[in-house]
Amino acid sequence: MPGARGTTDQRLLKGARARAEIARRAAEVASIEGLTGLSLGRLAADLGISKSGVATLFGSKEKLQLAAVSSAREVFLERVVRPALREPAGIPRLRALVDRWFGYIAESPFPGGCFRCAVLTEFDSRPGPVRDALSKDRADLLDLLCTVIRRAQERDGALPGRDPYAVAFELDAVVGAANTGLRLGDDRALPAARELVDSLLTEQF
Repeated sequence: MPGARGTTDQRLLKGARARAEIARRAAEVASIEGLTGLSLGRLAADLGISKSGVATLFGSKEKLQLAAVSSAREVFLERVVRPALREPAGIPRLRALVDRWFGYIAESPFPGGCFRCAVLTEFDSRPGPVRDALSKDRADLLDLLCTVIRRAQERDGALPGRDPYAVAFELDAVVGAANTGLRLGDDRALPAARELVDSLLTEQF
């Protein structure tokens, strides 16, 4: 029946929107309190919905944690990766990626700063689906950086003789340190990190 199908579609859409809203709030909370600090009751209270409603949508704390990881990943893709990939391949794309990454930590969409930095150490020694999701997210970022760096080497002669993974690892470490500094109120952290990266990208170029 057309009417019944339309009602079902509306319910599915409403459920998807509710899941997205809860997952985003979960990512915000986790950026400060960690993924283990998440609770169905806390999120229900924050969003003004019933705890049973949150439980119905996610079923378990682990599924809620995984949804938070996915939501945070999508925010990073939207804020950093997709805009940077619209830039010309080579040094312009690499610089855009790094600049937007710095912007992401300087004016973070999450109250605790970079989500990845906030939760990785929490699960790096805890085997399971959440660790797997976080590990894949990190690996995907490093793979992307390696690809962009390699293109900059091939097209523009940048970073001659450098291993793309080593450069990607260095960029990740510098941005992560800048994020920690910012969270601790160190006003010198971000300018210092930008200077280090600029020196790296102009090295023998």
